[in-house]
Amino acid sequence: MERALLVGAPRKGTLEARDVDEHLDELARLVDTAGAQVAGRLVQHIAAPTPDLYIGRGKAGEVARQVVELGAGLVVFDEELNPTQGRHLEDALAVRVMDRTELILDIFALRARSREAKMQVELAQLEYLLPRLTRMWAHLSRIRGGIGLRGPGETQLETDRRMIRRKIGVLKAKLGEVAEHRARLRERTRDRDVLRVALVGYTNAGKSSLLRALTKTDAHVEDRLFATLDTSSRETQVNGKAIRFTDTVGFIRKLPHDLVASFRATLEEAADADVIVHVVDASHPAWEQQAEVVGEVLAGLVSDGAGPRVVMALNKADRLASNDLAARLREAEARGWEAAATSAVSAGGVGDLRARLAGMAQPRPGA
Repeated sequence: MERALLVGAPRKGTLEARDVDEHLDELARLVDTAGAQVAGRLVQHIAAPTPDLYIGRGKAGEVARQVVELGAGLVVFDEELNPTQGRHLEDALAVRVMDRTELILDIFALRARSREAKMQVELAQLEYLLPRLTRMWAHLSRIRGGIGLRGPGETQLETDRRMIRRKIGVLKAKLGEVAEHRARLRERTRDRDVLRVALVGYTNAGKSSLLRALTKTDAHVEDRLFATLDTSSRETQVNGKAIRFTDTVGFIRKLPHDLVASFRATLEEAADADVIVHVVDASHPAWEQQAEVVGEVLAGLVSDGAGPRVVMALNKADRLASNDLAARLREAEARGWEAAATSAVSAGGVGDLRARLAGMAQPRPGA
């Protein structure tokens, strides 16, 4: 198993600097999900990223020494690196360097199952790769010893760029067709007067477990980040009223912009729903910050300010003492969030949420 050294370099005086340990804990879980082993971690609080290495030269030297001492074959930065910084870091450290964005893309590629999810991930990867082609070629030449690859030359690079741009165009066209197909399916569901409920939330908040509990059907559940990427829907009757639940891809802080754009057709399931159930891991110490991350992404999808009703499911309530859960509910109410306590593993743990949704599943005027 490959060993990875984690590097955090938050700007001084920011929330990221205050919560750097928590962010690196999450990065460690991402590394584990990708199939690598965390060998160690380093932190440098910076005033601003340097143009060539992101971190200072002294800290880069310390990272290089740690790579040797720990036997790490990979260095993962929690911050996004530009192509120049990535190339210079690989030269200085003599091992492969990834940033958080590339790691998340790698996990999405590993987890994608359906044809649509695979196309979405491939599009995001190509968008990420395009400005980094020169660095990738240099990395390839080192792996292969340099014979015949001592610099691909401008002609080969331009050929590759054209091929990638062409592939990006094809994928966007195909995903556009998927979006149109989804829109037609949503119209048919709307015509049947089914309450459309989208489950959204931070990754590993328990969306799939909640879907299974709400619909009493099977759904893939795994205690790992991004266990499921493919949108799945289940329709059920609640108090005699038809409700269709759709589980969407999970969010995470610093979610790559290209990935959000690629999954837009999937995320529009949430924006076009009648109700969004925002699933939050109420047992997580940073539950409010995680809820804000999801809220920011959703706000970008509903640009006109009008959107579905949002109910927050404070999930994994079984892990909290009753007074702590009551405090969570008060905090949510103080923030203007309509919240219900839920548990996918406790008897009756979704009763309150099911009752609320059934109350919303009324015939539309004129239906």
